[in-house]
Amino acid sequence: MGLRRNGRGMRVLTAALCDHAADSPSGKLDLRGVFHDLYAPGFPARQGRMILVLVLEWDRGDDGRYDFRIDVRDPAGNLTLSVDGYSEVSPRPADRPPPRTRLVMPLEDVVFPVSGTYEFDLKVKGQLLEGPTLHLVETEEPEAGG
Repeated sequence: MGLRRNGRGMRVLTAALCDHAADSPSGKLDLRGVFHDLYAPGFPARQGRMILVLVLEWDRGDDGRYDFRIDVRDPAGNLTLSVDGYSEVSPRPADRPPPRTRLVMPLEDVVFPVSGTYEFDLKVKGQLLEGPTLHLVETEEPEAGG
């Protein structure tokens, strides 16, 4: 994710893949089981469930509904999954942090065709922002009886 020092432009504050994500009673986002790698005995491989978490910080002038698209690409750049959605953004006073959105998206039965590095990219407001990266690793199957 690129750094933004001039205080202008939206950015991704948090990008993660995990087993569980929820708001805490104090308003914090709790993530459990964050992972960057998945291991499979062969490909294509299927992940039964995972949660994609993105926290976006918007421009101060952003207000209203913004459509977004998340694309997942395999090591060769082929599209393997797309998720479309939207976020409602409300302006914030100048003495408060910029508007933020928490996107918590359960993903079910995701198929990864090949081993290697998968990139999650977010397209919103005509911009392409980096999401998490996931490495799929092929492992040997366990020996019978052992």
